[in-house]
Amino acid sequence: MGLPVQSQLKYWGIASAVFLVALWYIGNVMMPFLLGGAIAYFLDPVADRLENAGLSRTAATVTISLGAVFVLMVIILTIIPLLINQAISLVETAPQLFTQLEEFLSSKFPGIMDADGPISQALGKIGETIQSRGGEILQAVLSSAQSVVNIVLPLVIAPVVAFYLLLDWDRMVAQVDRLLPRDHAPTIRSIATQIDRTLAAFVRGQSTVCLVLGTFYAVALMLVGLNFGIVAGFIAGLLTFIPYIGALVGGLLAIGLALFQFWGDWWSIGIVAAIFAVGQVLEGNVITPKLVGKSVGLHPVWLIFALSAFGTLYGFVGMLVAVPVAASIGVVVRFAITQYEDSLLYQGRERYAATHPEDTDANPDTE
Repeated sequence: MGLPVQSQLKYWGIASAVFLVALWYIGNVMMPFLLGGAIAYFLDPVADRLENAGLSRTAATVTISLGAVFVLMVIILTIIPLLINQAISLVETAPQLFTQLEEFLSSKFPGIMDADGPISQALGKIGETIQSRGGEILQAVLSSAQSVVNIVLPLVIAPVVAFYLLLDWDRMVAQVDRLLPRDHAPTIRSIATQIDRTLAAFVRGQSTVCLVLGTFYAVALMLVGLNFGIVAGFIAGLLTFIPYIGALVGGLLAIGLALFQFWGDWWSIGIVAAIFAVGQVLEGNVITPKLVGKSVGLHPVWLIFALSAFGTLYGFVGMLVAVPVAASIGVVVRFAITQYEDSLLYQGRERYAATHPEDTDANPDTE
């Protein structure tokens, strides 16, 4: 006989509280391990396919690791320096961009753009703030040894953790399955399978969508000749993980830069806008349905709330665990709703007795 529901809720509540407290106090220490676990989870299907092709688990893990190192080195040597240079240039030219915006608004809307007016002063302050704060941030990151260590250390530890987790992934899953309470093992396996499907469809699929769209936007904007196009494409691709935000922020940034650079050349401005329009059509009708699926059980509002809440409470580490936690809660809630709809409380005694004749407590004819 299984534990009473009250006891189960108590134990699961204690486990959840311990996890949240640990995340609060040692979140920074956990970050490389969470990153490594996420990488291992992401690559486990690749390792399984290589095993099915005839490789051992060790050979599959080594092959994936060597491929990942090669791709990472290519990115470090080619894309990241260009991205950093464009980001620095964008920060340095921010005052000039806002000055051009001020001049444009003054010529088109002279009534609201008095030289000493609030709008004119606000635009000037925004540009100066971006330059000063952006420069301070970049300088602090590059000059502070502690900042460099905080950035580099997770990047060194996470791949090592990912390697060992990927190597032992199947054995760890089997061990966890062996430790499940026998009375509830089938139910827990069912819920875990649904969580895995949701995460696989969203995290693996959405990460691929971000990569595909970011590459598309960056290459297309670079071919058009847009200054800082790689930065705008990178931002749009990265923020695609948050529904609707990537296209909105990236599109506004790219179109705004195009207005400054191509003012009067309406064809070029139109092409920049068309790039994001095409990207959204491809995302909504081709890329996301193929890679993520039409329904993964994560509503955009619930996802944004989870990212905001965990990001506010736990910082970057919280954002790493927000999606798995949101997916898990969503699956558990749907399971609870299913159980409720099949219960005596929801159906009433008469309907419940008809659908559950084996339950003598709800069947008045058996009394």
